[in-house]
Amino acid sequence: MPSPAPEVAAACADLVKALPAKVLDAERREASPKSPLTTAYGDPPIEMTCGVTPPAGMAEAQSQCFEVNGVGWFAKQVENGFIFTTIGRSLYFEVAVPSEYTPEANALTDVSDAVHKFDKLVTPCT
Repeated sequence: MPSPAPEVAAACADLVKALPAKVLDAERREASPKSPLTTAYGDPPIEMTCGVTPPAGMAEAQSQCFEVNGVGWFAKQVENGFIFTTIGRSLYFEVAVPSEYTPEANALTDVSDAVHKFDKLVTPCT
């Protein structure tokens, strides 16, 4: 569970509230543990967390940035799917998508409007 600065936590809470009711046709539900910085969708859960620290390798990964609907993402493959983290934005927002939802990056389409609105662009993907 992240513990960002108060101003980041407030901005993250607004972003999480603005996320859609469904992602990849999976219904929104509470994440565990419950927090205004997190939410989840479906079972197995697609987990979303705001206010995370940048993942290892992100600093060197600006060239690996890819965009979905105007939002840049850093992708890290993990054992059971992918973890996507916003890149070039004021907040670090993470979307963990299990491999059951292949192609996992499709989940980013559903959340991009909220990220675009509540997570200010600092540096676009290059």
